Parts: sequence; C-alpha cells; structure tokens
Amino acid sequence: MALLGRLLPLALALALGPAATPASPAKSPYQLVLQHSRLRGRQHGPNVCAVQKVIGTNKKYFTNCKQWYQRKICGKSTVISYECCPGYEKVPGEKGCPAALPLSNLYETLGVVGATTTQLYTDRTEKLRPEMEGPGSFTIFAPSNEAWASLPAEVLDSLVSNVNIELLNALRYHMVDRRVLTDELKHGMALTSMYQNSNIQIHHYPNGIVTVNCARLLKADHHATNGVVHLIDKVISTISNNIQQIIEIEDTFETLRAAVAASGLNTLLEGDGQYTLLAPTNEAFEKIPAETLNRILGDPEALRDLLNNHILKSAMCAEAIVAGLSLETLEGTTLEVGCSGDMLTINGKPIISNKDVLATNGVIHFIDELLIPDSAKTLFELAAESDVSTAVDLFRQAGLGTHLSGTERLTLLAPMNSVFKDGTPPIDARTKNLLLNHMIKDQLASKYLYHGQILETLGGKKLRVFVYRNSLCIENSCIAAHDKRGRYGTLFTMDRVLTPPVGTVMDVLKGDSRFSMLVAAIQSAGLTEALNREGVYTVFAPTNEAFQALPPGELNKLLGNAKELANILKYHVGDEILVSGGIGALVRLKSLQGDKLEVSSKNNVVNVNKEPVTEVDIMATNGVVHVISSVLQPPANRPQERGDELADSALDIFKQASAFSRATQSSVKLAPVYQRLLERMKH
Repeated sequence: MALLGRLLPLALALALGPAATPASPAKSPYQLVLQHSRLRGRQHGPNVCAVQKVIGTNKKYFTNCKQWYQRKICGKSTVISYECCPGYEKVPGEKGCPAALPLSNLYETLGVVGATTTQLYTDRTEKLRPEMEGPGSFTIFAPSNEAWASLPAEVLDSLVSNVNIELLNALRYHMVDRRVLTDELKHGMALTSMYQNSNIQIHHYPNGIVTVNCARLLKADHHATNGVVHLIDKVISTISNNIQQIIEIEDTFETLRAAVAASGLNTLLEGDGQYTLLAPTNEAFEKIPAETLNRILGDPEALRDLLNNHILKSAMCAEAIVAGLSLETLEGTTLEVGCSGDMLTINGKPIISNKDVLATNGVIHFIDELLIPDSAKTLFELAAESDVSTAVDLFRQAGLGTHLSGTERLTLLAPMNSVFKDGTPPIDARTKNLLLNHMIKDQLASKYLYHGQILETLGGKKLRVFVYRNSLCIENSCIAAHDKRGRYGTLFTMDRVLTPPVGTVMDVLKGDSRFSMLVAAIQSAGLTEALNREGVYTVFAPTNEAFQALPPGELNKLLGNAKELANILKYHVGDEILVSGGIGALVRLKSLQGDKLEVSSKNNVVNVNKEPVTEVDIMATNGVVHVISSVLQPPANRPQERGDELADSALDIFKQASAFSRATQSSVKLAPVYQRLLERMKH
C-alpha cells in the first residue's frame, strides 16, 4: 500500500503530461541582466559577472546585450571588468568565485557587501544594531559608502549630531520589516518602511535597472540569517508631497502653477498614479514669444495639450536612463529621453536643470524649455520646424498669412524647399490663385485619405486623391513626409507644386500646339468623344516631332487606316490615372487597346516601354497627360514579336502533326518542312 501511495502521484504526472508541470516563474528584468553578465563572465570561472564601468567615474553596471556591444553608458565609453556575482567570493588558488558568501546577520552582512559606513552609523545608534543582529526578517536598502560621502555637509551633520532620533529615523526609513528580494520588486509598487510606515517607491525598468526612491540598486539579494541587504547608490529620504503640492510650493513654477489651475489638471497631479512631470520653469515660459504664449494660455484645449505633453505615463527616474528611450506623453506624442554623461536630454537637448524631485505620485524633472506639441501650434508654427519655409514665405507675401495663423480648419499642401531650388514665382494674381488651391477646406489626416476622394480648395478647385502602393498623391503632387496636425490646421509636405486640372484630356491636347498632329489623329480615329467624357485616363502623348519621325510611307498608311490608327492611339492611353509620383520601379499599365504598357521610373526619369517621357503630369479633369517623343507600337505591330507569334503558331502545328503521327502509328513521314522547322526551333 505504501508503494502504491508513492507510485500514484508519479502515474498521475505521467498521465497529465507536461502541462501539469508548474511553469517556472519568469525572470525579472534585473535577473535577466544579471544572467547576461554571468554569461559574459563565465570564461573567467564560476559565478563571475561582467561589469561595465564608465571611464573616469566609479559608476558600474551589470551589462545587457545592447550595452555589451555598444560599450557605452549615456554616451560615455566603458571598460569591462570581471567581479564576483552578488552572493559569492573568491577562494585563494581557485578560478572564479566558487564560494558563497558566509551567511550571517544583517549587521555583519553590511560589512561583507562593503556598506561599512551604513554599518558604522547603525553602530552609533543605541537601538538599531541589536535589531539587525537579533531575530526577525528585514530588508535594508543600504547606501554605499560613496552615497554617504556625497551628502551635503549640513545634511550629514544634522544626522550624526542627533544619532538616536534623526540618524535612527533615516536608517529605519531604509528598512522594511520583511524579506523582499528583487523578483518581488515590481515597477510602481510602494513598500512600507520601518519609519512611521512611510512609503518607499520602487521602480523596476525593462532595462534591468531597479530604483528605490530614484536611488539605483547596485548589488542586490545579499542574504542574511535575518533578512536581505540591497546596496543602493544614494541615501534616500521620505516623500510627503504629491506633484501638485510641489508645484504649489516651488517659486520657479509660478507660471506653471497658473497654467495647471486654468487647465484643470491639478486633480490629476494630486491624485493616485505614478507620473513623470517635465516641469517647465518660469524661465522656460519666458523664452516663448508673448503672442504665442498668450494664444495658448487663452485656449483651454491648446493649454491642456501643452501641459499633457509634459507628463509621461509612468515614473522615470534619471538613474534608469542609460541610453535613448522613446516615451509617450499623456498628450499622445513621443519624446526621446536620453542622457549625455550626467545630463538628461529631451529630444537631444540638455534642458533638464534639476532631476529626480520625488513626489508620492511620481517624479519631477525641472526643464528650462517648453515642449509645445504640434496639437497646440498654428500652421505657421508647424511650418517653421519643417522643410517648407520657402512655400510659407510665398503664402505670407501673397497676403494669405491669416489663413495659417487663425482658427480656420484647413489642410496646407506645402511644397518642400527643394522644389524652389531654381527660384520662386512672382507674386501676382495667378500665383495667389495657385496658392489658394494648395489649401484644403478641412483639417485632414493622411491616414484617412482614400483613392478617388475629392477635396475642395479655398480657390474653388476640386482635387483628386490617388493611392498607390508606395505613394499617396493629391493630383500630381505626392506627400513627402508625415503630416503634422496642429490646433486648427494640418500640414502636408508635398514633393512638388500642385497643378489643379484644367479641362479634359482633349482640352489639354487641343490647347498645346505640340500635339496638333495627335489631335488630328484622334479625330480621324473617332476617339474625341471618349477622351472628352468623364473617366480616368493616362495618356502618353506623342508630339508632332514624334509623328514626323515615322517613315513617310508608314505615317501615310497609318493615317489612311482608321481602324489601325485607333488601335495604335488606344495603346497610348492607360485605363487608370498614373501620376509620376506613383510609378515606383515598374508598373504594368493596361491600355485601352488591351496590351500593357511598361512604365518605370529611375533617378527621376520616367520611361514607357523604355522610351523616355519628356514631360510628366499635365493634369486633366479626366486623367493625366505625359509627353513622349516617339510613337509607341503595340506588341502585335513590332517585327520581332510578329516573328515570335509566327514561330509559336508553326510550333503548335508541328506538335499537332507529331501527336497525330504517334497516335496513328503510321509510316507517314513528317514533311521535310516540319523537320527543318523543328531544327530551327531548337536553335
């Protein structure tokens, strides 16, 4: 019976299979980084960890894969050293760190891990050393010797001058009355300290860095008989105020204080949560032009967007940033938060003047420059930061600036500066009308545009949207950069000046003397009505010179045969609108004749059937015209391809004759002509 009792659990485990086996808990980011450091140090012996040290400092980091290959921390070069992993020590004459550290009480463990100053101050108090040596289970976040040495002299003096109150309270705030290992230190959690049950803020970041009130965990999980010791790089102090309360008491936040009150965000900033406030100082607000600042402060929606752009969705301590990070704000934009040496950067700028001011609901970093989101900007302000300054100057010179700075909902189609490398057009009535047709009567977003959509301009024109595989175009002009959505207007950066359509394809051809022979041919072939009616056509239009380059006999023969003429002309017309910006490497465009045209683009040169297009994108209401200098021949009219078709027909006949011979098994010999044909086919 006893044997059965032992075998039954085994039988059940086998029957249930692997799914019944409990999964091992996932490793924390800190543990994964420590594991990577072990892997990098294993060639030096057991329990050896690779450590990156920033050159010229005492800062050391366990290394993750990215840092290992970059060999940089906050842009500063590092050197690799090899040390015993936490919890292990060297043995004379042995390779690596084969021995576990001796297990002793908390007080003695402080000395073992090198926190001798914390041990010394513990000894000075009357009550704490007996606790650390006695029974119980505790966690101490022990400041390193360097952390104590870096305290301002007046702070340290106030602690050591009153060891049984101030120093004791400070040390108790670093302690928790239970054992807490790193796998339990979760991002955003609060631990109750042994000083008046005050909270300690814990953040455990994806890059493996753990902070305690924004102090970095240097070495963790040093076990003791009555608890665990974690070594940290700062002396931490109690947190009593929330973010809103800190704004209220800081003199440098006078303008921010008024802005928060006007926006109603004070409720958020005094509530629960863990945020990072990139708090603009008075100086930051003063750097903004008064007109811009007054406009935003007087617009509740723009003001709220402005302030939300300074609030990150989670608490981010400075010590957690060892390389560039993309962090999302409450406004929805992404900020690039990085570091350069000891300085934090926002979008590459070292604008943080004071960091890691802790609050009960997050952390504050003081910044000396306002972070205005696109959603709070006018079109003028959006354009000032984009590659469209030349176009915006034209709008201003044409007296259209009020459209770009007012509250009118519109979308600006602004050609990029390179479009005007050969100069800008003179400001006259024609140019002003053209500019009006670069403003759409609605605030659009490119992700909602669809093929065939009609957009109305302030100039009264209707523009079409064309969606291609790799391009999004409005008439002949394609969007060249991500759109910027402002308070009232959206900016589309375009790759060329837009030309609204004027008249049908036939109107375009008739109005250009270069196409008089083409127009006459279209009329002779009876295609005028087709190219005048509503539709979507791409016309590759041969010039008069192209027709005149044909052999005289061929041109006369073509003009005298209406059916053949219509066939060739239809081969010049595609059955959809293809502007040059939508071509890409190669597009096969079906013609009205039935065969396909091969249209390609390379180095800004468009070719059709390998023939160069001399002018692109003459827009019409029912299509687009591209100018070519030769008459295109359909495949059936090309000599080589006619020969190929004859050869294919002959080969089919030969195959049928061979099949017939085999099927009848007669002694009929294949005609010599077929035999000769076979030989020719083989070659």
